[in-house]
Amino acid sequence: MATKSGLWIAGLACMSLLLAGCGNGDDDAGQTDANSSTESQSSEPVSLIFGTGGTSGSYYPIGGALKRVFEDSDQVAQVQVVSTGASVQNINNIEDGTNQLAIVMSDVAYDAINGQGQFEGRTADIKTIAGLYPNVVQVVATANSGIQSVADMKGKRIGVGKVGSGVEQSAQKVLEAAGMSYDDLARVSHTGYADSVTEMSNGNLDAAFFTSGVPNSSITGLMQNTDVTFVNVDGETADKLLEKYPYYETYDIPAGAPERYDLDNAVNTVAIRNLLIAPASMSEEVSRDLAKRFYDYLGTDKVSVGALKQFDRSRMGEDVVVPLAAGAQSFYDSLNGKSDADDSDNGQSGDADETGEDDTEGSDS
Repeated sequence: MATKSGLWIAGLACMSLLLAGCGNGDDDAGQTDANSSTESQSSEPVSLIFGTGGTSGSYYPIGGALKRVFEDSDQVAQVQVVSTGASVQNINNIEDGTNQLAIVMSDVAYDAINGQGQFEGRTADIKTIAGLYPNVVQVVATANSGIQSVADMKGKRIGVGKVGSGVEQSAQKVLEAAGMSYDDLARVSHTGYADSVTEMSNGNLDAAFFTSGVPNSSITGLMQNTDVTFVNVDGETADKLLEKYPYYETYDIPAGAPERYDLDNAVNTVAIRNLLIAPASMSEEVSRDLAKRFYDYLGTDKVSVGALKQFDRSRMGEDVVVPLAAGAQSFYDSLNGKSDADDSDNGQSGDADETGEDDTEGSDS
């Protein structure tokens, strides 16, 4: 009898605990509260530090323009645009949490996600929000140098950009594709744009590499007092570049375009796209809204930065070497049903960035 009474009392106690919400019931409630809290936190507007490049280049004004666009989002509290050493530093800053947005060149970003080049032994966990305008490999020679092709640069004095810069990386790859190296040149000059122009004007350099948007203001200045020849990067040289490096694409500088050097003959060369990137941890909601707002902005007459007029917004989500963020991918996928008429006002223009600077020059190391 005593045993039965004990069991009965224990049963009442257990029922009381359950009615009071104890035991597993409390755990479920706590989990629900935690989920609610997480959902609430994830919907809070985020603050973004936007890594760009040097203040004289294209990346920095693009950041300034997009700051206003992105801050109109309910997902974004504020955007702080900062000048940086461009691509390599921007990726490092995203990796350590210093930046949450950045503009980079595709070749540097490709190396970063594959743990090669300057990222040997580590891989960056980054995603693409949008593909941007191309940095065009422009090889310019003095008219009296006799250089008509990349192969003609053998035994000549060549400016290849500052050590470790995006310009130098392009120069090395172009020479390699043409079956040459620095050893085949009479002189290798690690000069930036301004110094290359001065040396060419003074007759101390035969040609120089410029990797930037079109036009490059340094080239435009050179053409005012020096007869020059634009060297094609095409044929077998271009084929080898395109085959070996997935971030290269063909690019033609048209003839007779006053805003693009007003050339007598078109120039066939290659280019490397710039990318707007973010950490892979960025929420799907935020990345989708950033992509959408950027796309919509390019379809207005408010675009003032020349570099943002140099690409077709319908290709923002195409052919990027760094995978798209999930939200950005979702947005670009949603555009597939649009008609050509919907995309006709795509913000393209022949206008080009007045600065023409390569944001990675001397910094991409």
